[in-house]
Amino acid sequence: MGQKLIGFVLAVAAALQGARADTELAYPPLLKPAVQEAKAARLAADLLSRYHYKAVPLDDALSGKVFDQYLKSLDPEKLYFLQSDIDRLAVDRNRLDDAILTEDLRAPFAIFNLYERRAVERMAFARSLLAKGFDFERNETLMIDRKDQPWPATEADSLELWRKRVKNDWLRLKLAGQDDAAIRKVLDKRYDNAARRLGKISSADAFQAFMNAYTTAIEPHTNYLGPRAAENFDIAMRLSLVGIGAVLTEIDGYITIRELVAGGPASVSGQLKVGDRIVGVGQGAAGPMEDVVGWRLDDTVALIRGTMASTVRLDVLPADGGPDASIKTVVLVRNTITVQDSAAKAKVYSVTTGEGKRLVGVITLPSFYEDVAAMQKGDKDYRSAARDVARLLLDLKAQKVEAVLMDLRNNGGGSLREAVELTGLFLGKVPVVQTRDAKGDITVAKNVDTGLAWSGPLGVLINRGSASASEIFAAAVQDYGRGLVIGEPSFGKGTVQTVASLDRIARNATPVFGDLKMTVAQFFRVNGGTTQLRGVTPDIRYPASGDEAQFGESSYGNALPWTRIKAADYASVGDISTQLPRLLAWHESRVRRDRDYQGLLEDVAKAQDLRKNNVISLNEGVRRKERAAQEKRLAAMLGGAETGTTPGTESALADDGLQFNERKLDKDLAARKTRDAVNDVLLNEAVNILSDSVALREGKSQMSASASATRPVVVKALLGKGSSDQ
Repeated sequence: MGQKLIGFVLAVAAALQGARADTELAYPPLLKPAVQEAKAARLAADLLSRYHYKAVPLDDALSGKVFDQYLKSLDPEKLYFLQSDIDRLAVDRNRLDDAILTEDLRAPFAIFNLYERRAVERMAFARSLLAKGFDFERNETLMIDRKDQPWPATEADSLELWRKRVKNDWLRLKLAGQDDAAIRKVLDKRYDNAARRLGKISSADAFQAFMNAYTTAIEPHTNYLGPRAAENFDIAMRLSLVGIGAVLTEIDGYITIRELVAGGPASVSGQLKVGDRIVGVGQGAAGPMEDVVGWRLDDTVALIRGTMASTVRLDVLPADGGPDASIKTVVLVRNTITVQDSAAKAKVYSVTTGEGKRLVGVITLPSFYEDVAAMQKGDKDYRSAARDVARLLLDLKAQKVEAVLMDLRNNGGGSLREAVELTGLFLGKVPVVQTRDAKGDITVAKNVDTGLAWSGPLGVLINRGSASASEIFAAAVQDYGRGLVIGEPSFGKGTVQTVASLDRIARNATPVFGDLKMTVAQFFRVNGGTTQLRGVTPDIRYPASGDEAQFGESSYGNALPWTRIKAADYASVGDISTQLPRLLAWHESRVRRDRDYQGLLEDVAKAQDLRKNNVISLNEGVRRKERAAQEKRLAAMLGGAETGTTPGTESALADDGLQFNERKLDKDLAARKTRDAVNDVLLNEAVNILSDSVALREGKSQMSASASATRPVVVKALLGKGSSDQ
C-alpha cells in the first residue's frame, strides 16, 4: 500500500494549501517524523501484537480504530477540524497500519500538521473578535460538552462556535470584576500564547500523540511513553529525582519558581525565592549559559535536572525586579530530591462523642509508589508505599488512635506488589489478589513479606478516581470482612500493566525509543469476582460527584468485560454486615443535620443538571445570579469551617476567569492555601462513621457516639518517613 500512503500525504498537503490562505498567520513549521520514531513504532507494534493481554493484529480494522482515536485525542470537542477535513483524511483511515509496519509515518504527521494549522487559524479568529466586544443582553447559550456533536460542516459554523467560546471567556472575566480594557489584554495574550505554544510542539510530541492513539485503540490502559515521559513515570514511582529542589511553572514566557522544597539545594542556598525567574541555565562550573526565556517548561526542567553531585548554574531575574533588572548567577550542586507531596501522610482526628473524645488516624495515600531500582540495589531504606504506611501506623499507635482510615480517593494505583504488601499490614500473610495472564494461567498473589501492623478498626475511603491497586486493597478489605469501605464506587480498572523498555529490547545504550506500558494480565478478587468495569461498591455509599458514564472504566468503548473465576482459598476474618444497619442509620441521621453535607448534595445535584442540560447562558444577568449563589455557597463553606479564614475569603475560590498561568503567583498560592483549608465534608463523615464503628465494637448500640454533626478536629499531622511533625 506504499503508493496509497503517498496519495494520502499528497491529499493532506492539498488540504493544507487549500486551508485559509492567510500569509499573515504564523503557522508552525511542518513536523516530520524522526527515523528513531518510525523504528520505535514498528518495535512497539511487534510487542503489542504478540504479548498484549488482548493481542490484536495490526491490520486495516485496527487502523480504523486508531484513526478515530487519533482525531479524538487531537480535537476531542470538535472545535478545530471541519467535516470536510475529516472526509478528506478518512480516505486513508485504514492505512495507518501500513504507516507503522513500513516505518513511514508521514501520514499521521500530516494529520497532526493539519490540526496545528486549524488551531492557529482559530486562535487568530478569536483575537480578531476582541476589538468589537460582545452584547451580553442577548439570550444566547454555549454548549459545554461537544464530543458527541458532529464536526462543523462549514468554516462559518466553526467560527460561530468560537465566537461563543470567546464571548464566554470575556463574560467570565467581566463577572470577576475586570473592565473591558483589561479583558482585551488578558484574552489577546491568552490566544496569542496558545498559538505560540503550538509552535513549540516537537515531532516527539506528535509521535507520542499518534502512538497513544494506537495503544489505547487496543485497550484503554496501554500507553506509549517517550524517553522524557518514561523518565517522569519513573520519578512518580520512586518519588525522587536528582535536581535542585524547586517547583517551576511558566508565567509570561519566564520559567518561574513556584515553590522551594525544604532541604533541597535551592532552598538551602538562600539565594532563590518564590517568584524568581530563571532566564539561563549552564552546566558545570564553566559550561555555556543557555538562554531559556520563552522555552517550554519541560525543556528547561530537563536542563536543570542532572546527575548526583553535579553543578548547575542559573541566571536569575529576581522576583521583585522588572525585565531590565540586574541578573544574578546562582551556582547549585544537584542532590536527590524527595517528592514529599506524593508520599503517604497521616493526621490524627479527635471526634467528640457523648462520652468524651475518640482519636481516629487518617492515612492519605496518593499512589502505590515503589523505588524498584533502589530495592534491586539492596538499599535497605528504599522508598515504598507499604513501608511508609507501616511507619505511619507505628506513629498512630503511639498516638493511641482507636481506628485507622485509609484515604485512597483519587489514588490511581501503581505497583501491584505494593498493593499486596500494604494489604498485608492489615490482614497479615494471606492471599490478596488473583491474576490471569493471556494464556489463561491463574496466579494467587499472597502477602509473604509484611506482618500485621494494625489489627484495630479499619476503614477505606474511595471515590471514582480510586483505581487499580487501590481497588485491590479495598476489595481485599471488603472480601475478608476486615473493615468498612466508604465512598463512591471506584474506577473499575481490573487490569495489570508492565513497562517494557524498547531501548533495552533494541539494546540501545542511549534511550531514544521510549517505553511501552502494556496490559499483560487481569486481576480478580479473592472471592473470584473482578473490579473490572464494576469497581468496588462501598459498604456505605456517598453520592456520586461526577458522571460515571463519562469517567471510569465503563466510559471506555473497548474496555475488557466483567467476568468471574474460581475463588481463592481464603477465609473471612470478620463480618461488618452486622454493624451496617446501625452505622447507616447513624450516618443518615447525622448528615441530614450537617449543613455542609447538605450543601454538597445541592452542589452535586446542580452539577448533574448542568451536565444534563449541557449548556450555559451567555446572558450577563443570568450568569450574575448564578455567581451570587455560588459565592453564597462558598461563604457558607468557609464561614462554618474551623480554618481561621477571614470574611471575604470566598472571593479567592470564586471563578476569576483566568487560566493557571495568568494569575499573579502570590494570589494563586494564597488561593491554593484557602482551598486546602476548606472543610473536607466527606472525609469528616468517614471519620465519624469509623468512630461509630468503634462504639459498636464497645457494645454501645443504643446511641451514636458521634451523633452530632460536630466536625472532627485535627490534633496532629505526621509525615510518611521519619515520623516527624509537619
